[in-house]
Amino acid sequence: MATPVEERLRELAGSVPDPELPMLTLAELGVVRGVRRTGAAAVEVELTPTYTGCPAVESMAEDIERVLRERGGMADVRVRRVLAPAWTTDDITPEGRRKLTEAGIAPPRTTRPAGPVPVTLSARRGRTATPAGDTPAAPEPAGQAATRPSDASARASGHAGAEVTGGSGRTGPTPHGGTVSADTPAHATAPEPGPTAAVAGEPVRCPRCGSAETELLSPFSSTACKALRRCTACLEPFDHFKELT
Repeated sequence: MATPVEERLRELAGSVPDPELPMLTLAELGVVRGVRRTGAAAVEVELTPTYTGCPAVESMAEDIERVLRERGGMADVRVRRVLAPAWTTDDITPEGRRKLTEAGIAPPRTTRPAGPVPVTLSARRGRTATPAGDTPAAPEPAGQAATRPSDASARASGHAGAEVTGGSGRTGPTPHGGTVSADTPAHATAPEPGPTAAVAGEPVRCPRCGSAETELLSPFSSTACKALRRCTACLEPFDHFKELT
């Protein structure tokens, strides 16, 4: 748990304006991940860039160091880049999205599914018990058991254990931190969250008039994170903060 001093230092670090979007603070952008005191006048700040190689991250780090020295009383400030978990545009706060709209920039659409993630359970194929008094089948020669079609199909279908399969085919914990116990007598298949599906039905609205009738002019604008669009209702061009998931 953060101490009161660490909470104050985090507020100071988060109050630094973003060098490319000065209407947003780093806290509203969601890139300050943690602040930890390492000594009486020493602190370490965890900073996640919006993407690997972001040219603004050096300026962010310098501004954080300066404000924590000048206003936080810290003589030793270390800013450490943290790449995992990766930053996404869903990390921008509601206040940050409001400020983007006020500045004439269409905020990124939310791609993270809201609420619980549904999980579908299916029956697990169990091992048939040997009736009392019957002699178990003789073991197969080495090397043949692994190639039996039934075993191969069981492994391919995920019945070999309780696993969660996402849309990418990878297995592991369920989204949002949930897990499936090894004792669970079923395997769970989580539907693909589909960030693009979450965005597909939501139009990019004009930040000036609110119309959903907009068109893409260029996939890049003043910075790599923005696209240039035009509203077909008011005919005004505007920047759109592209979704990054």
